[in-house]
Formats: sequence, C-alpha cells, structure tokens
Amino acid sequence: MIVCGDDVLAHRLAAELHDVYGERITLLVPAPREPERPSAGRPGIAQALFGRVTAAVTRGAVGEQRGAAPTRSIRLVETAEVDDAVLVDAGVEQAAALALVYDDDETNIRAALAARRLNPRLRLVIRLYNRKLGQHLETLLDQAGAVVEPCPDPKLLDAATTVLSDADTAAPALAATAIAGTSKVVQAGGLLLHAVERTPPARGEVADPGLCTLALLSATTNDPAGCEGSERSGDAGPQLLPDDRAVAAAPGRGTVALEAVTYAGPTLSANRFGASALPVASLFSRRLRWSLAGVTAAVVAIALATWLTTRHHPLHAAYLTLLDLFAIGDPAVDETTSRQVLQLLAGLLGLLLLPVLIAGLLEALGTFRSATSLRRPPRTLSGHVVLLGLGKVGTRVLARLRRLNIPVVCVESDPEARGVALARRLRVPTVIGDVTEEGVLEAARIHRAHALLALTSVDITNLEAALSARSVKADLRVALRLYDDDFATAVYRTLRAAHPDALTRSRSVSHLAAPAFAGAMMGRQILGAIPVERRVLLFAAVDVAGNAHLDGRTVAEAFRPGAWRVIALATGSAPLGRPGAGLVWQLHPGQLLAPGDRVVIAATRRGLAVLLGRRPRREPAPGP
Repeated sequence: MIVCGDDVLAHRLAAELHDVYGERITLLVPAPREPERPSAGRPGIAQALFGRVTAAVTRGAVGEQRGAAPTRSIRLVETAEVDDAVLVDAGVEQAAALALVYDDDETNIRAALAARRLNPRLRLVIRLYNRKLGQHLETLLDQAGAVVEPCPDPKLLDAATTVLSDADTAAPALAATAIAGTSKVVQAGGLLLHAVERTPPARGEVADPGLCTLALLSATTNDPAGCEGSERSGDAGPQLLPDDRAVAAAPGRGTVALEAVTYAGPTLSANRFGASALPVASLFSRRLRWSLAGVTAAVVAIALATWLTTRHHPLHAAYLTLLDLFAIGDPAVDETTSRQVLQLLAGLLGLLLLPVLIAGLLEALGTFRSATSLRRPPRTLSGHVVLLGLGKVGTRVLARLRRLNIPVVCVESDPEARGVALARRLRVPTVIGDVTEEGVLEAARIHRAHALLALTSVDITNLEAALSARSVKADLRVALRLYDDDFATAVYRTLRAAHPDALTRSRSVSHLAAPAFAGAMMGRQILGAIPVERRVLLFAAVDVAGNAHLDGRTVAEAFRPGAWRVIALATGSAPLGRPGAGLVWQLHPGQLLAPGDRVVIAATRRGLAVLLGRRPRREPAPGP
C-alpha cells in the first residue's frame, strides 16, 4: 500500500496500516528543502514529521530484534512532487490501495488522476475538504476505471474510490466535547450516531445501557491526578465494547452508551443571511419603533377628528389628513375653526415625522451593512462556546455547533481565514486578533463562557489559550487540539491536578481521522469514529456474505467483546449514510445474520482488522 502526504496525517495513517493491519507501506513525503533560511511561520514541522516517521520505523525494527513477531516495514521515499515516474517507482501498478492525504486538494486530485490512469483497479482514498467536489470525483474516477477495465460485478467497484475529510471526521467529536449534556456524535452523510458518557452509578444502582454499552471509561477518569487512558494503560484503561459481565464487574466506572440513533436528511443550505436571518423588527431600534407607533397613532386620531367635524366620508377625511401631513393640501381659509386647528396639528405632525423617517432609513442601512460584516460579541452573552481557530477543522466545528443551536464566539487571527466567511454568513460573533495577546479572550467574553475549544494548528498556542482562559475562569470546560500524545498526556494530567472540578480533554485530528482513512484503504465503508479518552471506536458497514465471523451467526454469537459488535442492520440498497438507507437498531440477540444482510459494526481498530480477514499486529505490552 502507498501513502502520500505532507503532514502529520500521512505519518499516522502509515503507522495505522503498519501497526494494526500489518501491511507493507511505501510512504511518500516531500523532500526537505535546502537549508537556506529557516521558515519564520512554522519552523521544524518537516523535521519533526521525518523524525517521527523514522522513530516509528526504528521501533518496529527494534521489536523484531527483541524477538517480537516479524512485521513488515515502512519504506520512506522523499520526493518533490508525485508524478507518474514517482508513482511507478513506488509500485502503484501492483499496489492494492493508494492514500493521497496532502493538505492541498489540487495536489491530491492531480495525483489521483495519474494513479487511476496507471492502475485502473487501484483502490483510492483521497483527502478532500470540498465535499461537493469529492462526490463528483468519486464518480469520475470510478467511471474511468470501469471504462479501462470493465467489471461484470458493479459491487466490486463500491470501494474503488473513497473521498474523506479529516476535518469532517474529527468535527463531531470536537464539537461534542465542548457541550455538556450533549452526546458524542458521528455523522456520515445522513447517518447520525449518538453516544453519551454516563457517570458511575451509585452503589446498588445499574447504569442505563441505552441501546448498548460501547465502552467502560478508565479507572482514573474521576481521579484529578489521573490521565486519560490509552492502549498502553492496561486494565486501568478504557475497555471498548465490553460484555454485560465486564460492565457488572466495574461498578465504579463511567460508561459510554449508545443512547439514540436517528436518520438525518441532507443538510439544507443556508439562506442569504445564514441560519439566523434578519427579521424585520431588527431593522429598527426599539426607540424608533415606539416613535413610529406614536406618529401613526396621532395621524389616525387627526383623521378621526376630521371625519367627525367635517362629516366627510372616512376615506376622504383620511385623504385630507395625509395632504395636510405632507403640506400639499389647500389652506383651510374658509373652513371651520376646528378644521383649521386640525390642519395646523397635521402640519406640525408632518414636521415631527420627517426626522423619524430619516432615522429609520439610516438605521435600516446600518443594519444591512452590518449583515455583511462580523458581529461583535454582545455584552450580555453568557453560556457560550469560545472557538479558537477558523481553519479547516474550526470551520467544520463551527457549522456543527450552529446546527445544534449552540451559541458560539469565534476568535481568529487571520481575517482572511477559511471560516471567517462562514462566521459572517451565520452572523456568529467573531473577534479578529491573536489569542495570545492580552484582551482578546476577554473580548470573547471568556469569563462568562461555558467551554473553550482551542483548535488552532499550533499546540503551544492552544495550550497558552487554555491556561489564560483557566486563569480567568477556573471551572471552564476546555478541549485542546494537540498532536503529540506524550505532550497531551502531560497537559491533561497537569490541568486536571490544578483544576479538579473542571473538565479537560485533548484531541488530535489526525488521531481521530487515521483509523477511518485506514479502514477505507482496506475496502470498508467507515461511517465515523468516536473517541473514548485516548482510544478510538470505529463504526463501519460490513457485508455479512462471505464473512466467517458474521455469516450464519446470530447477533449474540457475532458479538466479540473488546473487538466488535453488531449494532444495526441495514435495509434497502442505498449506501449507508445517504437518503434511502434504512437502519434497524433494536436487534434481537437471537436474530440470524443472512448472507444478503449488511450490518453496522462498532469495532476497535484491531477488531476491524480481523473482520477484514487480516491478521493484526500483536498488542504492545502495557507500559508501567
């Protein structure tokens, strides 16, 4: 298998395929630039990436020397660009799958077209931020492969091309982390999965399992000095997909339960002013509306008085009043005294109406001008989520939070960032400024916020923002986007010890996205991933036919604790996650899985590898 990329996701994906599935990997990364001058923007990123890849390969080699099970290696190739010659040299003509995870969409598309031309049967996994373009690209590349090498069975081409977005994969989990009382969410197209963390039940009580229990949280979850569990935490770490006996034997642990699963149709596009369109009442201030109401009432009163004194038709009386109001009527010289007095009052009222109309015009123009500019956080705002960073991930998280009707205040240092336009369209209050500068977080009303999501691409910036926010509000819920696992563990442990009553979470976008990309390379439809502390639980669509672990077994017999669990049965021929795909969630344990069925599986990474018919790598020994 071949992995091409220029950032951390490429390294994590290669390690995932190598460590979990035991695949032989060729990793294509950009060649290091000539050391003319160090980059002022992001120094050391390329060196750090190469160092981590080299360390991963070295650890594998050392493991083999110590007597561990022999594993296949990762071949590292440095290249300036991915062209036909480079792909042929990497073995694309004989490769089973190719992952293109460059940060630039155009680079991925260009390489995908070249790879499809060189190997029409190659399974392609492409990283694209543009969803609509990704759907068209999937169809185009599959059609191109079918034209070159026609396939009699169209089902064999279902996973020929898969377009994924790391931002879309991670956004639901990042958004859910910042919301109290809202369950974790995984969405793929129209399929929506909900999971919720439940606190440990009291003695004698049994936790509500919902539809099923997905995981047991680590024993150190409620310990202020503890850390989030990972695969190296041993028995004290989180247990994914436990059976009923394991849940009953751990009464002091929290659980992650599948609470509700519903189908959500295609997302409707926002209107011109976004989801919170301007109502008519917001065009004018309250004082101006009262002024207009007073003038209108006075005009009606004068019209009634004119009708009563002149005995004219009501419409004619109103017409005379309007003529007097705008000073275009004939003087009432030969009229009665009452008529003359009413004419003078109407003229005076017309003089008062003129400034009111001008003020209304100015306010309306100002309101429409502000509709195309960024809003400032209201002074009375409270209970909101402060979102730092409006890049690819931040933009997706912002859209997710607004879809859940969560109040958000964004902070972005670049006024031309990708998500600024979305914030403007959705009328989301936004602060433009460097979050590390004094006064920026205060402008976002951090002292009255409910949660902080630090999603910039720089770990140190996220950490500094979290520490600054905690100094203002000690019980603030904080979720950090951090890459390095050791650094994330140290930060988590320190923040939990310093603020035991506040919730702290660290998340890595590449860590959440890599299992989904790896599963797609192995030929499975990955619906999403749910983080359980520092581990990941995958949701995938699996065909029962030909699968020795599922075919001819009941739902209870197909359940393997700690590896996988059947949670739903698909009905209909439409792909899961798209309109027309029905799902049955209340499955009886004795229901038999037929060869024509397609099921939704919740699985660990290694469990998914076994379902794919691959022999996974041996688990490393738990650390001390």
